[in-house]
Parts: sequence; structure tokens; C-alpha cells
Amino acid sequence: MNETNTNKKEKIYDAEVLESSSLEENIIIKILIKAGRTIAKPALEVLEMALDPFTPAQVRVSLMAALAYLIMPFDLFPDFMPLVGFSDDFVALTAVLSIWSKYMTPSIRTRAEMKLNKLFPFI
Repeated sequence: MNETNTNKKEKIYDAEVLESSSLEENIIIKILIKAGRTIAKPALEVLEMALDPFTPAQVRVSLMAALAYLIMPFDLFPDFMPLVGFSDDFVALTAVLSIWSKYMTPSIRTRAEMKLNKLFPFI
């Protein structure tokens, strides 16, 4: 009787295992390249804007200062502080986006895209 009760309580689940041959070849590499391109594009655009001879000097300095502040490990308000932790980063990011929107040109975008294609070729 114990055996029949044990069998009734025991649930058996069927699982289907995917073999590596059923996955598209190099799909993970394609995903990583797509993610890398997505992340690298704005960084290259900002770099090209900073290197562009037509970008005013004060804009370059402001752009580099805001970006440097974003990547610095020390903040005015540490990020772990509730409510205010990310407020200083938000101000720096807003400054970068404001500068970006005013001084981004098609030629800067084209140069950044060309560098992006060299770094992350299409598969």
C-alpha cells in the first residue's frame, strides 16, 4: 500500500532538452555584437563631437567634464544614498544630452558610424 501512495504523490515531469544543433549558429555572438553596437554608438558620437574642429572649445570642455564625472568612482552624492544618490549623475547626463542635441551634425554621425562599422562589423 505504501508503494501505491508513494507513486501517486510522485509527479513526473517531461522536459525537452534543446541540443546545440537546434540553435542558430553564432546567435550569441550576433546578440553580443548588436548589444556592443548599441552601447558604443553614442560613445563614439560624443567622441567624434569632441574631436570635431567645428565644435566650440567651451562645449568640448563641458562635454568631457560631464562625461568624466559620470565615469568617476567618486560622486558629490554617493549613488547608494536614497533619493539623492543619482541626482548628481542625472544633472551630468542632462548636460551631456543638452550639448549633444545642440551640436550633433550629420557629418559627426557619419564618422561615428564608420568607426562603429570597423569596430563591430556586420555578420
